[in-house]
Amino acid sequence: MNNLAYKDIMLTEEAGGCLLCHEAPCTKACPYGLPVDSIIRSLRFENKLGAVNKLPEELPCRSCESKQCKKDCLKARINRPVHIDEIMEGLAACERVKEEKVDLSIEFCNVQCENPFFLSSSVVGSNYEMVAKAFDMGWGGVAFKTIGTFVPKEVSPRFDALRKETVPFVGFKNIEQISDHSLEENLSYLKQLKKDYPSKIIIASIMGQTEEEWTYLARIMTEAGSDIIECNFSCPHMAADGLGSDVGQNTELVAAFTKAVRRGTHLPILAKMTPNIGNMEIPAIAAIEAGADGIAAINTIKSIMNVNLDTFSSGPDVEGKTSVGGYSGKAVKPIALRFIHSMKSCSKLSKVPISGMGGIETWRDAAEFMALGCANIQVTTSVMQYGYRVIEDMIEGMKLYLSSHGYKSISEIVGNALEHIISADNLNRDSICYPKFDKAKCLGCGRCYLSCYDGGHQALTQDVKSKKPIMEPRKCVGCHLCVMVCPVQAIVPGTRVRNKMPLCDISEGGN
Repeated sequence: MNNLAYKDIMLTEEAGGCLLCHEAPCTKACPYGLPVDSIIRSLRFENKLGAVNKLPEELPCRSCESKQCKKDCLKARINRPVHIDEIMEGLAACERVKEEKVDLSIEFCNVQCENPFFLSSSVVGSNYEMVAKAFDMGWGGVAFKTIGTFVPKEVSPRFDALRKETVPFVGFKNIEQISDHSLEENLSYLKQLKKDYPSKIIIASIMGQTEEEWTYLARIMTEAGSDIIECNFSCPHMAADGLGSDVGQNTELVAAFTKAVRRGTHLPILAKMTPNIGNMEIPAIAAIEAGADGIAAINTIKSIMNVNLDTFSSGPDVEGKTSVGGYSGKAVKPIALRFIHSMKSCSKLSKVPISGMGGIETWRDAAEFMALGCANIQVTTSVMQYGYRVIEDMIEGMKLYLSSHGYKSISEIVGNALEHIISADNLNRDSICYPKFDKAKCLGCGRCYLSCYDGGHQALTQDVKSKKPIMEPRKCVGCHLCVMVCPVQAIVPGTRVRNKMPLCDISEGGN
């Protein structure tokens, strides 16, 4: 690393350029047997402590002359290889954290789970072989892809992604429907999975068209060995009327179908909620009062991904046409967390177990959902991007976080964030938290100046010679737009004062 001040930025940037190959050439090329790909992947998935712990005490990269890992890096075929040696050097300089024994098991709807990480009801859990592989890798359970009494006809293609600058997968759209396997096939998958993996939790996601179908599906899923029944009231793009999100927006249907499911099973019931509604609490309460034991949220958001300005078609492009589909991925996490908070803040739902989903890619995302009250989380889009292997860093990252913060059990963090989210009327509006500028770290790029002038309160100017920012306290309102846009983290939250500070220069680092 050339400059320790930017070490974390350089580590993240280099790891971000890795292609995350399957059977990575870099690892195969390492003469010292380092798990190069696993180390970089941990760094990518916000498990930096885990990445550091994977390094040996004496880093062999320092004496390696061949640098074969970089020579074999597939990214070199695009522009340049990932600077693997610099990543290893940077991580070696970081402090190691010992992983203390922590308990990731948790009770959800009176069902004991070995860990809270489940596959959500989607293509990532849609047959025996897939789910068995996921279980072998450490996933605690699966919400099997939604099963109905019919097999839908699918389209091709059915996926598209939202991109931003160099980020290829900000959000994700799908127009896929429920399971494309027959009811008999799906029942055989569930029975075999429960036989081979008795300690893993199987959530059977179901969707009926009539009350009789809901009852029937609940009964046969129970007989197949499922642990929990999930009612899919929220698929945003089912082709037939009376299915999916149209149900979740209708409290009478939610209540009627929940009662129908309760007639068919003694198992815990989850009602899967649609985000395509203003107040999720209303149908959620209806489901609980009708016999559901918990809530699953959120399902994907109705969306139109893009418009091709050459053809004016939209994606996924099916012969020049598309339909409204479900939006998922990292971009929907703030929306999902808002709905989770709304339900946990509702007196009638505050004690109701919630299985949270929507934009969970890393252990940190999962921990945020749990901190807002979820005792279980479900993942899809991250697996679609990176594979089931993300579970390794979810488990390790969560354990290291818990042990480094003195927690003995994952259940200790559930709901801890709820008290910190309050009504906007109760926020402190009588003080300003000024930004603090580290001028030694500042590059003088002017990004903060541009954003403040064109999108803020014109509180920054640039020094004529150094091009570094100078703040005018009388104009600064403490919005922290400059903190958000700084590419080198040279601006951080600083002093909080009541009202406005007198004229002075408080922009130097350390003040």
